[in-house]
This record gives sequence, structure tokens and C-alpha cells, in this order.
Amino acid sequence: MVNHKILSIVGARPNFVKLPPIHKALTNRHVTHIIVHTGQHYDYQMSKVFFESLQIPDPQYNLNVGSGSHCNQLGEIMKKFEEVLLIENPKVVLVYGDTNSTLAGALAAVKLGFPVAHIEAGLRSFDRQMPEEVNRVLTDHISKNLFCPTKIALLNLRNEHVWGNAFLTGDVMVETLNDYVMIAEKESKMLEKLSVEKKKYILVTIHRAENTENQFRLSKIVEALTKVKKNIVFPIHPRTLKALKEYGLIQKLTFNSNIILTEPLSYLDFIHLERHAEKIITDSGGIQKEAYLLGVPCITLRENTEWTETIDAGWNILVGFNVNRILEEVDNFEPHSKRRPLFGKGDASLRITDILTGTV
Repeated sequence: MVNHKILSIVGARPNFVKLPPIHKALTNRHVTHIIVHTGQHYDYQMSKVFFESLQIPDPQYNLNVGSGSHCNQLGEIMKKFEEVLLIENPKVVLVYGDTNSTLAGALAAVKLGFPVAHIEAGLRSFDRQMPEEVNRVLTDHISKNLFCPTKIALLNLRNEHVWGNAFLTGDVMVETLNDYVMIAEKESKMLEKLSVEKKKYILVTIHRAENTENQFRLSKIVEALTKVKKNIVFPIHPRTLKALKEYGLIQKLTFNSNIILTEPLSYLDFIHLERHAEKIITDSGGIQKEAYLLGVPCITLRENTEWTETIDAGWNILVGFNVNRILEEVDNFEPHSKRRPLFGKGDASLRITDILTGTV
């Protein structure tokens, strides 16, 4: 078999968790797989810990772009990634999800004439005010191969008449979760460390710009959390912690004895907490999906979502930043249907690898 060289560019948690099954499938086919880390997430808790817990090899390149405005990050990634592409000359550039690293990697590749393949293509919230929505739409329209996790994602691309080839492959995150959830069950001690019991706490995550960069929205979300009568576990994203301190909101959380604040967690510790939570409150797209896969009701702090399947299935509900809605759903929200396999059969990485290597 021809030994194709395929290059993956990643830079943040939503990228990292999609990488392990792809890397495994490619290396099992004796494909040379180059990993480039942009450094979009750069501290240990948001970056290195994921490579360790997910058993991903260290990246061959780290662009070390760090934090900054959207335009600054995009420009720095493109400039530094161009040098890597000229050195490595890959057959295909793989991009993942909807982060700044995703769009910057795709733009740099197509400008140099390298074909782009987008994993998790076709997602749409139809809210162009969200940076992630802009990233995913632009990436989809410049990608040669588009790997869709769901039927709705595939339909979105057909409706937009993208020029690339769209495939329904299922979601690679199903494989990552399946591979590591029982390892987490054996190895993670987070329940004991935080002194919480299974199904007797609410897990909270907040990181989206629409919430962290809007003082009024974030203050209302904090107000709701302080009124919840149940235990809350809240791993705080660095962006969120900065905003909470800037807006003078962090004290409202620390004064509540039932709210447990932690640093960002490793993948194993986090999915262990997800699995055993009574409910999850989040604004993360990936965590909405993980909650569904783990069978945990999800309350989403947004007015829209790209994972509409979870809403339709009755396992996820949108509440925005409405204090009363949040409190009502914490007490009363229950799924109204059995979970169906919305995200494929757990073989997406094999389907994608078949397409990339030309064996289908």
C-alpha cells in the first residue's frame, strides 16, 4: 500500500478528543501521520494533560501561538503553519471541529494547494454571531472531503451546495468515549477527591464567548448557580475564570458551600464526572454530545445548538441565561425518550481512513 503522509492540525480540547481514533486508524494502516499543535490551548490542564490521558504521541510540531484575539490567533497560526506545510508536503491536511486552529489550518493549507479534509463537518447552529459557526461554515466550503457525524450535518452541506465531497461517517468522539470511559471508571478518583456521590451533583462547564464576554449573561448564569440547592461541580476554563474575576463574580461562587470549583480536568477525570452526574449544565457543543452518549440529561446555556439531534431526542434543553428556566430545569428536566445511536456505530475513524487512503 502507498504510504501516504497525512497531517493533522489541532489546538484545543474539542480537537484533541477527536484525534486518538484517527491516529490509531491511520497508524494501523501504516500511514505516516504528522501531528501539529497550534498552541491555541497551551497550559498543562488545557493541553498536555489531554495528550497524556488520551495516549496521543507528542506533536511533531508545536506552533506556540498562545492566547490573543481571534484575528491574531488566525494570523499567527497561518504564518507558522505555512512553514510546516512546506517542510512536510502532506497528501492531505486534516482539521477537526470548529476552533480557530481548524479554520487557520484549513486556510493555510488551501492557499498552498494542499487538500483539506474536515472531521465533524456540516454542523450548524445558524447563529453567525458565534465564532465557532463562522469557523465551521468557512472550513466546510474550502474542504475537499467533509466527514459528517450525523444525517442532519450531511443534509446541511447538501443544502449549502458545498463543492467538496461529503460523507456520512458517524462521529469519532463515540470511539474516544467508548475507549476511555471504563478506563476512567477504574482510574479516576475525582468523586472521592471532591467528596461527591454518584448522581447527587450537577456538573457545570462554561466557556463560550457569548457567555464569558457578556457580563450581564454571565452574571445571570452565576445568579442561577448560586440558587441551585444541589451540589455543583464546576471545573473552570481559564477564559471563564478571567471573566469571573474581572466582573467581580468569582466571590459569589466561592461563598456557596455547595459549589465546588476546580481547575480544568484531564479527559479521564472529566468523563468520569460526566458519567456520574445527575445533570450537566453547559454551553459546550462537545459536552452536549458526550452527555447524550453517557445518558445524562443536559441543560444548555444557549439559545441554539449545532447538536439539534440531542434536543429532538429529548435529552437536551436550551435555557439561555434565564435564571428561572435554569432553576426549573435543574429540578424538573427529564428525558422523554430512549436514547438512539444518533452518532454512528463507533467506526467513524475506519470509514474516514478508508476514504483518505483511497480504499473505498
